[in-house]
Amino acid sequence: MRLKIVVLGTGYWGKNLLRNVDSLGCLYGFCDTSDAARKTYGELYPSARTYDDPDTVFADPDVDAVMIATPAVTHGELARKAILSGKHVFVEKPLCLDLDEARALTELSLEKGVTLMVGHLLLYHPAFVALREFVRAGGIGDIRYIYSNRASLGKIRTEESALWSFAPHDISMILNLIGALPEDVQSRGNGFITPQIADVCLTSLSFEGGVGAHIFVSWLHPYKDHKLVIVGSTGMAVFDDVAKGGEKLLVWPHQVTTGERQLPPSVDRAQAKPIPYDAEAEPLRQECEHFIRSAEAGSKPVSDGEEAERVLQVLAAAQASMERGGASVACDAATLKSLSAQPLKVGGLDEGN
Repeated sequence: MRLKIVVLGTGYWGKNLLRNVDSLGCLYGFCDTSDAARKTYGELYPSARTYDDPDTVFADPDVDAVMIATPAVTHGELARKAILSGKHVFVEKPLCLDLDEARALTELSLEKGVTLMVGHLLLYHPAFVALREFVRAGGIGDIRYIYSNRASLGKIRTEESALWSFAPHDISMILNLIGALPEDVQSRGNGFITPQIADVCLTSLSFEGGVGAHIFVSWLHPYKDHKLVIVGSTGMAVFDDVAKGGEKLLVWPHQVTTGERQLPPSVDRAQAKPIPYDAEAEPLRQECEHFIRSAEAGSKPVSDGEEAERVLQVLAAAQASMERGGASVACDAATLKSLSAQPLKVGGLDEGN
């Protein structure tokens, strides 16, 4: 029998998890404190059990796994309780809001022998999977620089900043491509809607060997812009998640040569070429399937607890930098512990005027 999964939370993203888990034949039930939500989704999924309290889910011996799609501030405690009850756990990003708590959750999942996976969705996007394979095969030479834009108009949060809401996706992709943590991080944000909550944020990452990256996130943007650009020594690749079909993933084999013998650098421009990928596969379904396979086989997910820790480490460094007016912050655990960055107390950012 397949994994029996209960989805915790049926809101903005939980309803999408419900749809996919049901289509994969693993939906055992769902939990929501709202009577209206339980009625609505009980009618949509009449064979699913309904719960009004997460603790009743954790106490149910028939439940194999939970997928947590509740507000970010609740993730850590719910994940801890689920792991202690022996359930496999999928939790939407971020895993939690504290680096020490993330490490404790990872260690606890290993101790209890259960799968812990975090919803860094874009690691499972067929276009990103194809891009990663293309880059690792030398398709654009050595990575020199990466930048990402993740901007749109809304949904505006009042509990967490755009950094914590949007940037985890891009951080996870960048770390996955480079295969290392940055040496230091600089970040500045502006809060225009809710005091001390950054609506717009620009973060720069510096890696060993001179490789750089920057991440721009905003929910105050006139149009949707979700783009990852990788500049390599022999070409440039673009993953544009707003584009359709073959335009979503392109490589430009531009050549830039450095000047020799007093000659200036030159640019040899080339036509863009599509990088093949499975355009029909839904990223969220791929992610849900990966969680189910990992839990059933006892294998390590791509976005496991350790991967989530690395993303949180960069987020904590960016938060610490923002609270210090954009000062450079070393991205190592000892430094971050000494700074005692507090993720949701977005003090020190540049408030909008």
